[in-house]
Amino acid sequence: MTVAGPLSNRGIVVTRPSHQAAALAEMIRAAGGRPLLYPVIEIADIEDAAQFDSIIDRLDEFVRAIFVSPNAVEKALSRIKTRRTLPPGLKFAAVGRGTVRELARFGVTGVTAPERFDSEALLEMPGLTAVAGQHIVIFRGEGGRDALGVALTARGARVEYAECYRRVLPDAAPAALLAAWENGTLDAVTITSSEGIRNLQTLIGARGERWLKQTPVFVPHPRIARTAHELGLATVVTTAQGDEGLITGLNEWFAAHP
Repeated sequence: MTVAGPLSNRGIVVTRPSHQAAALAEMIRAAGGRPLLYPVIEIADIEDAAQFDSIIDRLDEFVRAIFVSPNAVEKALSRIKTRRTLPPGLKFAAVGRGTVRELARFGVTGVTAPERFDSEALLEMPGLTAVAGQHIVIFRGEGGRDALGVALTARGARVEYAECYRRVLPDAAPAALLAAWENGTLDAVTITSSEGIRNLQTLIGARGERWLKQTPVFVPHPRIARTAHELGLATVVTTAQGDEGLITGLNEWFAAHP
C-alpha cells in the first residue's frame, strides 16, 4: 500500500556505501517513496596496516582517541580488539551521533561529541579547547580532512593520524539510474559527502550529469552544498543532519514543490 504524502511514489537515490544505506532506504519506503540504491563510495581495508598496527600497540601513550566516522570506528575497533584491550584511561571523542552509536556497539560510552556533525563543532566541545601537551590520536580514512588535527596541533596537542580504511570508487554501472531519469521515475538524489558528489559525476558520465543538474540534490551539510554548487548542480537543498534530517528536508521540499 502506497503511503499518501509528499514522498509518495517519489524515486529517491541513496548514495551511501552499501553497508550504511539500509536505514535511510527504509525511512524513504516508510514515507511512501521508492529508494534507488546507488553507492558512490566503497569502504575498503587499508593496503599496508603497519603504521596503523604500530599506533594500536602504543595506545597507552595517548590521552584521547577521536573517531571521525562510523567507518573509522568499525575498522579501527575491529582490528584493535584482535590485538589488545583498550587502555582504561583513554578518553574518546567522535564526530556525529552515528559515530557515537557505533562506538556504543563496541562497548565504548562516555564519548565527547557535538550535536552538529563536523570537526569544527567538535573543536568547540569542553575537553578539546585546552589540550596543550596532550597526545591525541585521530582515527580516520586515508586522505581525510586535516582541519581537526591542524587545530588541535595549534592548541599545543601532539596529534597522530591512524588511517584505518580507504574510500574507493565503486565499480557501479549507471544503467538503472540513467533509465530511471529518462523514464521520469527519478525525483531526487541524496548525497552525504563532497567526495560522493564527485564520484557520482564520474560514475554517471556526461549523459547522466545533464540529468543530475536538473534534479534536486539533498545534502546534510553546508560544506557539501558548496561543493555541489561548485560542480554546477542547480538545485541543492541543505537539510538537517543525519538520515532523519534528510527525510525531513525531502518531505518539506516536495510538499512545497508538488
